[in-house]
Amino acid sequence: MTRLSGSGDGRSSGPGVDPLSVALEIADAVDGLTNLWSVAAQGASLRLSPHQLRALRVLESEPGLNLTTLAESMDIGPPTASRLCDRLEAAGLLERLLHPHRRREVQLVLTGRGRQILSEVAARRSEALAVALAAMEPGERTALGGGLRAFLTAQGDTGRDIDGSER
Repeated sequence: MTRLSGSGDGRSSGPGVDPLSVALEIADAVDGLTNLWSVAAQGASLRLSPHQLRALRVLESEPGLNLTTLAESMDIGPPTASRLCDRLEAAGLLERLLHPHRRREVQLVLTGRGRQILSEVAARRSEALAVALAAMEPGERTALGGGLRAFLTAQGDTGRDIDGSER
């Protein structure tokens, strides 16, 4: 068990804290955040799987992708992406449109309802996160923000993915 899950005295052992120990503490926090994220999303007016939400977020950030590019972005196979899009299209969340310049290519575009659902999920997640953060002391929130920024910087500085391959 880690300190975040309640065991231990809650004090760190100083500036040379073992990275593996910290990683285990962060893993507990990520599990909690993942649960908060999932529960908040499931309270939306239309319940979608995490995979479906991820596809909608990809299409929101890159409108007009084709099926192959969506599959690559999500690291799934084209048949899986096609079935995923079939379900999202049936739910009225995305449309398949012919590309204006390439006759054989189909673009995937969010509908107004798709954008509305994403907005609702984002709002619900933000509200749930704000409730958790409100239970923290102001200094703890500041420290968390600083720690997350440092983590993102360090992650970006490594130039490697988790499997050790170059980015």
